[in-house]
Amino acid sequence: MAMSTEPLTAERILVATEEVLRRHGPAKATVVDVARQLGVSHGSVYRHFRTKAALREAVTERWLNRSTDLLRAIASRRDLESAVVLRLWLSELFLAKMAKAGADPELFQTYEVLLRENSRVVEEHIGELVGQLTAIIHIGVERGEFAVPDTPAVAARAVFDATGRFHDPVYAAEWSRPSIRDDFGAVADLLLNGLKR
Repeated sequence: MAMSTEPLTAERILVATEEVLRRHGPAKATVVDVARQLGVSHGSVYRHFRTKAALREAVTERWLNRSTDLLRAIASRRDLESAVVLRLWLSELFLAKMAKAGADPELFQTYEVLLRENSRVVEEHIGELVGQLTAIIHIGVERGEFAVPDTPAVAARAVFDATGRFHDPVYAAEWSRPSIRDDFGAVADLLLNGLKR
């Protein structure tokens, strides 16, 4: 094995792990494969990630967080009506998930496995997304644009759950259907009409 002269960083390891997962899949990918990809010993990888599970968890978290920053920026918009922000946020979430599934289907399938393995990471990600929805709905209520029967947090969770078909990877096979965008629009319209004052 030719040793690498480039400094080994967690980011380099995560990038290499994605390549290994793409090539071998989650069942066959090993830390030794990742080390080989990087030209380092597997012990060097373990200095950054103490276990194979920790490495897989970090890769999953990195993948989930790729769209979170853009969604957070949308959720913080105050220059638009809350209904516009909410539709934009839901659309971007759907488009981001659809793009991930379509751009690299092998890696997307790998991540479906990793998501099932890493429920803590998934729950934190969902908590972040529902928190962003809560902020959007809260602003809408404060401005008198939305009315919710309970708290903004309860409404946000309901919106998240109601749109699951458009962001939960379990539905990825449906995202290529010709009617999926119309289906999304119908659900978004219904939800927004239900929230509007």
